Amino acid sequence: MTDAVSNRRSTLVISAHAGDFVWYSGGAIALAASRGEQVTIACLAIGEHGEAGRAWREGKSLETIREIRRDEALRAAGVLGADVRFLPGEDYPLVATRELVHSLVELFAEVRPTSVLTHTLEDPYNVDHPVATRIALEARELAVRAGHQEGRWDMGPQVFFFEPNHAEMSGFLPQVYLDISEVFDVKRKAMETLPAKYQWEYHTELARLRGAQLRRNAGANLTEPATVYAEAFMRYFPQVVTTLE
Repeated sequence: MTDAVSNRRSTLVISAHAGDFVWYSGGAIALAASRGEQVTIACLAIGEHGEAGRAWREGKSLETIREIRRDEALRAAGVLGADVRFLPGEDYPLVATRELVHSLVELFAEVRPTSVLTHTLEDPYNVDHPVATRIALEARELAVRAGHQEGRWDMGPQVFFFEPNHAEMSGFLPQVYLDISEVFDVKRKAMETLPAKYQWEYHTELARLRGAQLRRNAGANLTEPATVYAEAFMRYFPQVVTTLE
């Protein structure tokens, strides 16, 4: 690995199902990509069993649904400017098999992320999301263990939990507001590659709400237009600083 590559910021987005990454972190992905950063999306499962109700109602076969969802994720990632990898997981239930965890450990070693985005540790409305988070944390831990994987690094990256659909039921409290105004049109375009139209408006309104909260918390340090779009995140590990500001 060259110095240029090793010094480049790298974001790893760990998504339980193909498509989750668009709703919950599409703005963060597009923003990082627009700045020339490396962004890699790991879809632990395609989501053909529990995330494709419309396709099942239309009588499509399992293989067809898999192909549809894979193509949707590829198109959305392309719009956002990210690379997407499909890992060998099954959905509903998503299970932390040795093969799945090891494949994610290998991806950590390959892309050497400086930050990781994934689901919250709680989500009473989706059994797979917390499992994905535990897999992400386990793989992060294993990837930095001496002797476990070549190309390891001394300290694992910060982990950010993206906002679930029902924040108040999932123990989610915004700690980080990311201004995605300059790329929100890109996120919206990526959302529109997915068939769940009701999610388009939900996540547009949520981005406006978090944008208003961003403005309130930024105070005089930020000059923003009336409409700001933002995504909210929680940190998993403490922030280390030398100055409180």
